[in-house]
Amino acid sequence: MAKKPIKITEVVLRDAHQSLLATRMTMDEMRPILPEMDKIPYFSVECWGGATFDSCIRFLDEDPWERLRILRKELPHQKLQMLFRGQNMLGYRPYADDAVEYFVQKSVANGIDVIRIFDALNDPRNLQTAIKAANKEGAHVQACISYTLSPVHNNEYFANYAKTLEEMGADSICIKDMAGLLKPYTCYDLVKELKETIKIPVDIHSHYTAGLASMSILKGIEAGADIVDTAMSPLALGTSHMPTESLVAALQGTDYDTGLDLNQLNVVRAYFNKLREKYIANGQINQKSLGVDANTLLYQVPGGMFSNMLKQLKDAGKEDKLQDVLEEIPRVREDAGYPPLVTPTSQIVGTQAVFN
Repeated sequence: MAKKPIKITEVVLRDAHQSLLATRMTMDEMRPILPEMDKIPYFSVECWGGATFDSCIRFLDEDPWERLRILRKELPHQKLQMLFRGQNMLGYRPYADDAVEYFVQKSVANGIDVIRIFDALNDPRNLQTAIKAANKEGAHVQACISYTLSPVHNNEYFANYAKTLEEMGADSICIKDMAGLLKPYTCYDLVKELKETIKIPVDIHSHYTAGLASMSILKGIEAGADIVDTAMSPLALGTSHMPTESLVAALQGTDYDTGLDLNQLNVVRAYFNKLREKYIANGQINQKSLGVDANTLLYQVPGGMFSNMLKQLKDAGKEDKLQDVLEEIPRVREDAGYPPLVTPTSQIVGTQAVFN
């Protein structure tokens, strides 16, 4: 019996395809595998919010609310999780408090259980309304540290911010490492400091872009992390996340054993493997999104931003300018005062770099 079983948040239905194929997975592609996913005792299934709302409306001709209702019906045993941009909701600018409150209310009413709330500037004022609204609706509030590297960010800063979020009403804290910048021993130290500072669970969300996520997650688990975000292996690695099956296998028989069944995970893996082959064949997954680039530690480009920026440059006939844009991003970010690069600051800095 594991002394401290690690809980898994599965992101294949949201962040994995947002990071690898610009959020283009359709409801029809998801629906056949949902009954099999429902048999797996995840902590939560991240399946809504983030760029899915925008993508459903603009590119997939889907009703995002209907998608949520279908997910709720087909995953009756799972806690459904969404990504929420604080005062920006699912958009790119701040909205009025009453709009934020109403959106949270309707999200929970239509099936959301866990709301992961973040702010691109790590400004608690931009999370306050959303946290209060989610508390009122009885949702689990997972408040985020938008992790970044800069001369003004360090573990003490992040621990103090996490304490503030706990006092504001967070039920758990997520280290949101959207660009895969967490190094193994830094992750160990950060999780350890968080566990000494706050009493609520800690989740690690780390993209594979720089090739560090597996090592960092393992060290974070050793330091006391409670929950880890992973993606089914066909849509893992690259700008996505650590593979779910790999972590489950690595922890089997240890004090951290997840208790998840690799045979059942393999049923899910086989389905997404066929989707992966289709996405590669039709060009929806660009090979550049599948590799590892340690230069990400310099560029700090998050996974979801990379796949979208690559597609936009390709559509504009400027894919050959990708490296120039990546090299320009750190200069623009410095001029802007070192904001963490996550929606919407990542889009603002990235767009300026393209113009430059």
